[in-house]
Amino acid sequence: MKRLGSMMVAIALGLGLSAGSALAQQTPAAPRKLVAPVRGEAKIDLTAPDTKVVGNNVVTTMRVKNTSTGAIAGFRVTENWFDRARNAVPGDVYRHPRPITPGEVITVTLTTPRRSGMGDNRYDFAHANGTIKTTVVKTLPAPPAKPTT
Repeated sequence: MKRLGSMMVAIALGLGLSAGSALAQQTPAAPRKLVAPVRGEAKIDLTAPDTKVVGNNVVTTMRVKNTSTGAIAGFRVTENWFDRARNAVPGDVYRHPRPITPGEVITVTLTTPRRSGMGDNRYDFAHANGTIKTTVVKTLPAPPAKPTT
């Protein structure tokens, strides 16, 4: 019985050491740096929205770059559509899953089911701690591709 117990301890110890060395070898390319979020008005640059009809949906894409000095937490874009009589038609909402660091570029995609009579649309930008001031620019670099694992 003692041999079985000491053998189990030896196996657990060996597995623990090998897992620790494997974790030590997996160092990230760049350590994450925490940046305090923006309070009040945040500033972003964005490209002109590109709206296309794809099947039965209206798909709008744009690139957004954080030009504030702090991270933008709880970034949200709401697309509002209106018919020709200026009645509201439901749109889409995009929420970014994590804070946008200063200088980071993201791609926002909004998908709305196509309805007859859709006319103009409007975008409302907001974040968790205030409002957003937008500046339209001609181009922004593509966001880096996500690494596949």
